[in-house]
Amino acid sequence: MSSKKVLATNPTGKLGILTPGMGAVATTFMAGVMAVNRGLEQPIGSLSQMGRIRLGKRTKKNKPLINEVVPLQNLKNVVFGGWDIFADNMYEAAVHADVLDINLLKKLKAPLSKIQPMKAVFDKQYVKKLHGTHVKKAKTKMALAEAVMRDIRKFKKDNKCDRLVMVWCGSTEIYIEESKVHQTIEAFETGLRRNSKDIPPSMIYAYAAIKMGIPYANGAPNLSCDIPALVELAKTTGTPIAGKDFKTGQTLMKTILAPGFKARALGIEGWFSTNILGNRDGEVLDDPDNFKTKEVSKLGVLEQILEPDLYPELYKDFYHKVRINYYPPRGDDKEGWDNIDIRGWLNYPMQIKVDFLCKDSILAAPIVLDLAIFLDLAKRAGMSGIQEWLSFYLKSPQAPKGRYPQHDIFKQLAKLENTVRHIAGEELINHLGLDYEE
Repeated sequence: MSSKKVLATNPTGKLGILTPGMGAVATTFMAGVMAVNRGLEQPIGSLSQMGRIRLGKRTKKNKPLINEVVPLQNLKNVVFGGWDIFADNMYEAAVHADVLDINLLKKLKAPLSKIQPMKAVFDKQYVKKLHGTHVKKAKTKMALAEAVMRDIRKFKKDNKCDRLVMVWCGSTEIYIEESKVHQTIEAFETGLRRNSKDIPPSMIYAYAAIKMGIPYANGAPNLSCDIPALVELAKTTGTPIAGKDFKTGQTLMKTILAPGFKARALGIEGWFSTNILGNRDGEVLDDPDNFKTKEVSKLGVLEQILEPDLYPELYKDFYHKVRINYYPPRGDDKEGWDNIDIRGWLNYPMQIKVDFLCKDSILAAPIVLDLAIFLDLAKRAGMSGIQEWLSFYLKSPQAPKGRYPQHDIFKQLAKLENTVRHIAGEELINHLGLDYEE
C-alpha cells in the first residue's frame, strides 16, 4: 500500500457478492474465484487482481499492482449468493452451462453445491423465451422488492457479511424506454405499488439494492438503474452504481479497433457484425423485443467513438449493422464475425475481417469480479451515484444527464487508472508533460 493518504477505508470482514441470475456467467465467476483461492488457476482478465498501474514519473519505473495501491477486498474473504429462476445449486448450474472443464468443477463440487439460489423475481412478459419455475409470488412489485430486501438481510446475517454488493447477471429484458414512472423516486415507488408495466424485474432488484445502500452494477443492456429515479436514490443513500451491459466479445473488439482507425484518420464505409451463440443469452435474444434492447446497446458504440458530425469526410453515413443468431450447437462458445470496409490515402478502399471465437462467460466472469471489487472500494471511499470510471467494463456505459458516455476503451482505462490514483492519494497522470518532467 502507498504511504500517502488513502481515501477509502480498509475492508473488514466478509464481502458478500449477490447476483440476480445464476447461470453461465455467475457460475463461471463464482467457480473461478474458488479455483483462484485454491491455487488451481490464475485470475486472468481481472485488473483488480492482475493489473498494474504507473505511479509518478516514468523515470521512477514504479508500476505496482492495483491491489497494492488501494485497499481492495481479499478474495479469500468473499462469499456468494443470488437468485435464479431455476432451483439448481451452483455445481449443477455450472455443469449445465458447460463453460468450465468438468474436471475443474469436480474439484469445486463441495463449495459450489452449498450455494443454492433464492427464488427469483421473474415475469415472462419481459423475457419471453424463458420458463422460470423457481420464482417469487406477490400481489405487487413493491411486495416483490420488499421480499428481495428480506432475502438480502437474511443472506447478510447467515453469512456474517460486513458488506454486500450486487451485480446483475440475469437475462436481457425486452426493450423499454424511459417514461414518467422513471423520473422521480416518488413516481417509481408509486409505480411499484401499482404494478407499472414499465418496471421490469431488473429495476426491482436495482431498487432493493440501492434502497439498502448496496452498490449495484447492471451487466445487461436493460435500463435497470439507468433512470433518473434510481440515480437520485443512489445519491440519497450514498450508493455507487454502474451499468450497462458487460463488454465482452464483439463490442470489446470494436472499442479497441475503432479508436485506432480514428487516431490514424482512416475512413470507414461500413461495419457489418454478426454473432452466433447457443447459451441462455442466445435463446433470450432470439426474441425480437429482447434483441432490440441488445441492439441499441451495441449500435451506440461506433457512433460515439467516431463522431461522424465532426469528421464527415471520414465517417458520414457509414453503415453499421449488428446481428445475433441463436445457434444451439455452439453453446457458450460465441463466434463474432466483423467485416470492416475502410478508406485510406486518396480514398483507396481496404477491408479488415475479424473472426473472434470466444467463450462469452469466460470474458464476462472477470468483469463481474472487478465491478464487485471496485464498487465495494467506491463505497468505502464515500463515492456515490454513477461510477463513470467503471465504463471500462461496460458496453453501453451509464453517464449523468447532459453527458455522453465514453466508449473509447483507452480513454476509459485512463479514467479508471486516474480514479484509482485519486483514491490512493497519488498524483494523477495526463501524459501531457514534457519528457524531462515525466
